[in-house]
Amino acid sequence: MNPDFWKGRKVFITGHTGFKGAWLALWLQKVGAGVTAFSLAPPTQPSLFEAAQVAQGITSIHGDIRDYAALGTALHDSGASIVFHLAAQATVADGYRFARDTFATNVTGTLNLLDAIRECPAVEAAIVVTSDKCYVPSPAGVPLREGDPLGGKDPYSASKSCAEIATTSWRESFFNADDSPRIATARAGNVIGGGDWAAHRLLPDIVRAFHAGNVLSLRMPEAIRPWQHVLEALAGYLLLAEHLCGKDGARHAQAWNFGPAESDQLTVGEVAERCARIWGGNARVDVAKTNFQKETETLRLDATHARTALGWNPRWNADQALHQTLDWYRAWYAGSSDSAGIRALTLAQIDHYTATT
Repeated sequence: MNPDFWKGRKVFITGHTGFKGAWLALWLQKVGAGVTAFSLAPPTQPSLFEAAQVAQGITSIHGDIRDYAALGTALHDSGASIVFHLAAQATVADGYRFARDTFATNVTGTLNLLDAIRECPAVEAAIVVTSDKCYVPSPAGVPLREGDPLGGKDPYSASKSCAEIATTSWRESFFNADDSPRIATARAGNVIGGGDWAAHRLLPDIVRAFHAGNVLSLRMPEAIRPWQHVLEALAGYLLLAEHLCGKDGARHAQAWNFGPAESDQLTVGEVAERCARIWGGNARVDVAKTNFQKETETLRLDATHARTALGWNPRWNADQALHQTLDWYRAWYAGSSDSAGIRALTLAQIDHYTATT
């Protein structure tokens, strides 16, 4: 990432009240970008958006990406040259509970943004963030590459597959001229980090259980996922945006995987046990007797393309990512009312990440 590229640049983010979007908004503030952001109210209480005072220093607009007129007006008025689309229904569990709304948000919302970009000549590049779950699962657990078939089975995963197909269609149909905005999609691994309070996600479940002194119950301890700190994925998005705005940016308008090294694609049980050791005390894990939803057992990502074509590489291994994550939550529980302190801690972790070689 080149901080000079971002200084003074106008950027538009959807989904900045969510976990990943809040980290991105803070990082862009830190490097001097002019950020306009559009999202529903924070999806959880507590939220990183409120805890780290993310709205401070940006133009924060509450709105629904399913509302084309409101979204288009916000994007046009922002004058942004780069767009990051992170607004989404973001969990497998809620995909089962609210399947139709999941498709409306993740597919129609994405198309609303793409059509809004068509009406905004200032936009040079956009990154549509989907999910590693957009792929047809590999029966043998082989790491998935960008050219592998799309086709998630559960409603959330299927909606992300559809968002990928729709984005490709719009790119080929409406963004194919030499002076068109460059549109890419990004598929990251299972991101972790401080400030994620979503239900049915491993790290939030871990810290809630350990802080309360409860035994953590695991539904799928043998499931393998590509775990990575949220800053790893965001660093990939930022680097990709820089390439999209370069002289040969058109060739980067495609799909990209951002995932950890093979050695960090761990089972749920391994991650939980490592967290218990880091947390210390009486932290313990156990295995639940039932799994209330169907999920892919093994999901690995191959990010070779991003490494070779973008020069992106993970900076923190799994243990470093877990230490940073649990340190954030310890600080939260030690003084959760001190938003200035949480903001400073979050920004300090960004500094620590960028200083890591």
